[in-house]
Amino acid sequence: MRRFFYASSNTKDTPYPPLSKVAIGASIELTDSIVHHWCRVLRANVGDEGVLFDGFGGEYHVQLQSISKKHATVAVLAHSIDERTAPILSQIGLVMSRGDRMDYAIQKSTELGVTAIQLLTSHHGEVNLKPAQVEKKLAHWQQVAIAACEQCGLNRPPLILTPMSITDWLTQPSRSAPHLAVSPLVAELSQDHYYQALQQPADLRLQLSVPAVGQPAMPEALLPVLKQAAPYIELLIGPEGGLSDEECKWAADAGFAPWQIGARVLRTETAPVVALATLHALAL
Repeated sequence: MRRFFYASSNTKDTPYPPLSKVAIGASIELTDSIVHHWCRVLRANVGDEGVLFDGFGGEYHVQLQSISKKHATVAVLAHSIDERTAPILSQIGLVMSRGDRMDYAIQKSTELGVTAIQLLTSHHGEVNLKPAQVEKKLAHWQQVAIAACEQCGLNRPPLILTPMSITDWLTQPSRSAPHLAVSPLVAELSQDHYYQALQQPADLRLQLSVPAVGQPAMPEALLPVLKQAAPYIELLIGPEGGLSDEECKWAADAGFAPWQIGARVLRTETAPVVALATLHALAL
């Protein structure tokens, strides 16, 4: 069955409640984006069944009841508690890259269960967004993550966090800000308890590094941390040109241990995929 992200909102303009507040058997109106995708693009018919998830937990089996020019309603048939989240809580500090490479990194990181991606700028980074561009690009990248969730079955989408400089990210004293800076699309969702662990210090911080002579391939702390229940790991991934010497020093001072995966130099969009897949394999 087709899966769709149901972006709940308590505003008067878009009164879409969290699905957990809807009784089994009740009818709800679909959001504009679902109506367009399911009913217009995919040409769904009354009686067709699908799955909705809003990020607050589990997923909901629904059946189309009515379709009009601009609206559609579904009946909620059942709720499943399946989450399919990764056993590792992870946040990637990812220096932004251009075009499809950034979309690829976000899409594949989502499929591998990343919890959040902090967008970064750096000395050698290719992308420095103007203030007027931030909201649009943030919304686009969050939607890339949501679309990947719809495809892969993940019911809690990763949060794509508003860009900041790598200096600020590495030198800020803690993650104790009252709100996570995200797109309005997931602003309410970001306050859910599941994402609040992102405000706490990580159990381990790792910097994906270019292979270096004499450098341990794997930090000694990695395997013990992966044996913990629901470990929280932060990853730092630089741009194509790599981090500057100064940024590497800041990362080391902030507790990021260098981690080289194999003898090859990975592209910036490949590194998150390899790192997350390796973490999951080591955690088995």
